Amino acid sequence: MRLTYIYHSCYTIEAANFTMIIDYYKDSINESQGVIHDRILHRPYPLYVLVSHGHHDHFNPEILKWKEQRSDIRYIFSEDLRSLLEGDTEDIYFMSKDDIYNDDLITVHAYGSTDLGISFKIIRGTNVLFHAGDLNNWHWNEESTDKEIEEAEDFYMKELNHISDSTPHVGLAMFPVDPRLGKDYLKGAEQFLSKIETRLIAPMHFDMEYEKAAALEKVAAKFGAEAFIPRKRGEIYTGEV
Repeated sequence: MRLTYIYHSCYTIEAANFTMIIDYYKDSINESQGVIHDRILHRPYPLYVLVSHGHHDHFNPEILKWKEQRSDIRYIFSEDLRSLLEGDTEDIYFMSKDDIYNDDLITVHAYGSTDLGISFKIIRGTNVLFHAGDLNNWHWNEESTDKEIEEAEDFYMKELNHISDSTPHVGLAMFPVDPRLGKDYLKGAEQFLSKIETRLIAPMHFDMEYEKAAALEKVAAKFGAEAFIPRKRGEIYTGEV
């Protein structure tokens, strides 16, 4: 499997018999140049395009034009996107929390989020992958009141416990580590790792703050996990998860 960091919360997954793009915002160079336009869209395997929610930094409407190039695209979107789209949506599979998509190649379970939309668990054979979307402990501890912090913590832990009840381990987790949260920006990822055995974790939602994202490596090591820390857009991890 080849995992490529594109930008923000977008990763691509190249498996032996399919390709997947999750939460596309911009390509690895700019809006129209990079890994996706140069390679991924031309890879000769079924292509899945997943979107966790409708925030502009997770959903770029350009992805709907890709079907003009690829007749085999399988769109899997969060239900909140339905109201944002115009025209025919028959070729889009919309998911709400606890829905399941299944075909001959993969199974996708939709879990909740602590923001808009859903998070994804993707199963291919014995491999289990997780993309958090905007699921995180959005606690903003340095700005919020004690009550707001407590509510955010409870909300996140409720969703995390729901996931861990049916997901004791994942091979790969793609998870937000947003430095705007302040000193505890890694807390949500650490709590995820403490609840769900994870072999490899990859950071998202850190914009261009690569050194901040790199701090995830020490957190992962506490739980016996490896971390893929991209140092630039378009960086690749190759290995089994």
